[in-house]
Amino acid sequence: MPTGHSARPSSGGKRSFSSSPVTRSGGAFRYSGPSHSARPAAAFSSAPARSGGFKSAGPAARSSSFSSRSGVRSAPSRGGFGGGRRSASFARKSTSSAGGGNRFAQRIDFAKFVKKAEPVAEEKKYVAKHKFADFPFNEQLQKNIAKKGFIHPTPIQDQSIMTVLEGRDFFGLANTGTGKTGAFILPLIDRVSRNKNQKVLIIAPTRELAQQIQEEFRTLSGWLQIFSASVVGGMPVHRQISEIKRGVNFVIGTPGRITDLVKQKVLDLSTYSTVVLDEADRMLDMGFRDDMTFILGKCAPQRQTLFFSATLSPEIKKMTEMYLKNPLFVSVVTGNTSKNIDQDVIRVKKEDKLDKLHDVLIKEGSDKVLIFRETKRSVDQLETELKARGFKVGGIHGDKRNRERMRTLDAFKMNQINVLIATDVAARGLDIPNVTHVINYDIPNDYDTYVHRIGRTGRADKKGTALTFIPA
Repeated sequence: MPTGHSARPSSGGKRSFSSSPVTRSGGAFRYSGPSHSARPAAAFSSAPARSGGFKSAGPAARSSSFSSRSGVRSAPSRGGFGGGRRSASFARKSTSSAGGGNRFAQRIDFAKFVKKAEPVAEEKKYVAKHKFADFPFNEQLQKNIAKKGFIHPTPIQDQSIMTVLEGRDFFGLANTGTGKTGAFILPLIDRVSRNKNQKVLIIAPTRELAQQIQEEFRTLSGWLQIFSASVVGGMPVHRQISEIKRGVNFVIGTPGRITDLVKQKVLDLSTYSTVVLDEADRMLDMGFRDDMTFILGKCAPQRQTLFFSATLSPEIKKMTEMYLKNPLFVSVVTGNTSKNIDQDVIRVKKEDKLDKLHDVLIKEGSDKVLIFRETKRSVDQLETELKARGFKVGGIHGDKRNRERMRTLDAFKMNQINVLIATDVAARGLDIPNVTHVINYDIPNDYDTYVHRIGRTGRADKKGTALTFIPA
């Protein structure tokens, strides 16, 4: 029978990098060193003697190496966004009278918001070493992959799937929209389908991303008789507890809800031999470091740990040193922003912003527009104003019920509405096809936030437009 969301019965330390020499294997840097029980060693640096950089994804890939690291400054506090906790620094947003954004945004050089898209034809395409049919997946999984129409893996998938199948720790550094979910979900489905005693924990920063991973799992695990539970905030916890108690192979959730279920002794992570942290940098940005540390400390000491991230901050480096053993590092980062995105600013007085936005939305080519605002109240206000002007518009933010948010996202994906207004709940991880424009109606808090916002457009080799409103 095909798999479903509901659970079905199933049978069911701290780590450090080695300072041992770097070796090459098949053109990639590989680190050989002791097991989890090794003593803490010096971190990787950019010194020539430690030339173990990231594995190259091809001509366009950018290599980097580990350098100095710093502590984490976030102080977790309880919050409703994403079903868990976030730092005070992430939540503190204020609107400036001049720019319609927040005061921290004024430090950003507005020139960074202006960049013409480069012709796609000029960029050398990555040539995958494998086809999906080449991977040693079981027959039913291959059928499910073929049904989705997948033939060639993306660079991150091409370079990670065999490593994940081998059970090795892995760190993948990749831009948003590069297929990171498939890079880990496919090999893990294959492994669990062959040994249903294995359990996998997947952690995502937001409920939307966790549920998106859950949907991918449902599609790709059909007829394999393996089951999952989605544990996120904003959804009935009793149903989630019931599913876990009945037995699942995969738990996919947000850090706050997972932590709560562990503390309630509903979820025993000591039996989970594989842990995936998707959008790990975003989780740190949102103040989930304590939850991440707590969760990893409760998982099986001898396990496979996979980190996926769009950026390599000092905090991420520190966590990789602590929790990955003898990992393979792969970077397929090709630049801060997609080369397919036309980026520009619109200088406008505060009192004229709504009229200028109206002009942009009615312009030819503005077929599917994602607008970012800083606060929940400002999302609701702009949604009301645009509806009054006749636009098909919806809004999402952390205070809206989960079902309402998912319904609005589905309507946007299916073109029932063509304008979506959101807080940064939608800035990372969501796969929304064919977004033509991203509009920063409020100036983003920092440049990293800007990069993640505009990453919703210009995907899959399609051209996109990013516009940022700044004070005239």
